[in-house]
Amino acid sequence: MSQVDVFIEPERIAARVADLGAQIRADYGDEPILCIGVLKGSILFLADLMRAIPGDVECGFLGVSSYEGTESTGHVRITHDLRSSIEGKHVLVVEDIVDTGLTLQFLMQTLSVRKPKTLKVAALLDKPSRRQVEVPTDYIGFEIEDRFVVGYGLDLDERYRNLPYVGIFKA
Repeated sequence: MSQVDVFIEPERIAARVADLGAQIRADYGDEPILCIGVLKGSILFLADLMRAIPGDVECGFLGVSSYEGTESTGHVRITHDLRSSIEGKHVLVVEDIVDTGLTLQFLMQTLSVRKPKTLKVAALLDKPSRRQVEVPTDYIGFEIEDRFVVGYGLDLDERYRNLPYVGIFKA
């Protein structure tokens, strides 16, 4: 039987998200920000982060897929595209985790040709030991070692997203 051990407690997540929100607003001043949540893993982080950023914040969603089970396929595909233009806007891509960097590299290339005013990244988790390509990581919640994690939006075959913490999945 599989098990999930608590790795990052809800209180630590909440405190870090509040810090990130304050840092992001300080960096952008009073400029409007368009947060683009990468579906589905970023949903909880996106919701909490948007509430932590004072001022004018919009949101959009972009769906991508690159995982099967616990492994990255290495191939990224768009499953849900944005519904409006990002041209001339301050865009903040909100990711659950930066792992190999392949998904984020694809997203940054895809979005940069749409001419945003600025394009930055906020990720709840960063796993630099798995990086295959260098990608920007402007705002990082937590840097973690190479473990398969679930909870707080992250899943294993659509399960465990609803956990209020980030946990280590043990098969």
